Amino acid sequence: MPLHIGDVAPDFELYNQENQTKSARDYRGKYLILYFYPKDSTPGCTREACDFTANFSTFKNAGATIVGISPDSVKSHQKFIMNEALAIELLSDTEKTVAKAYMVWKRKKMAGKTYMGIERTTFIIDPNGKIAAIFPQVKVDGHWEEVLTSLNHLQKS
Repeated sequence: MPLHIGDVAPDFELYNQENQTKSARDYRGKYLILYFYPKDSTPGCTREACDFTANFSTFKNAGATIVGISPDSVKSHQKFIMNEALAIELLSDTEKTVAKAYMVWKRKKMAGKTYMGIERTTFIIDPNGKIAAIFPQVKVDGHWEEVLTSLNHLQKS
C-alpha cells in the first residue's frame, strides 16, 4: 500500500556518514526533510545535494533537518560529502529496506532496459513523525524551493 499524507512515517535505523546509527526517532520534535536519491556523485544527485546544502541555513532557521538516503555505502557518502562540501546528513541504505518501506524502490526503465532502483522522492515528516508532504518523481531543478515553500505553508497551518 502506498504511503499517504497523515500516515506515520516508517521507522528506520541506518548508519550516517560518520558511521553513527540514526533512527527516525532521532529527528522527532522538528520537521524532517527526508529525500531519497539514486546514487552519490552522479549529476542529478550532486545538484540536489548541493542545492539543499546551499540552502541549509534557510531550512535550519525554518526548524527543519535535511537527510538524504541512498543505497550507497557509508564510505561512498563520506567521499561525496568531502568532494562536494555538503552540509547535509546522508544515510546508507545498502539493503534498501528503508527505500522499500517508503515505497521508493521501484522498477525503472532506461535505454530500453528495465531495472530496480530508487525513484527520486522527498518526504516532509512533521515533528510528531507523520508524513506531511510527499514529492514523488522529483525533478531536481527548483526542487529545494518547492520543498521550502511547502514547509513554510505547513508551519503556518
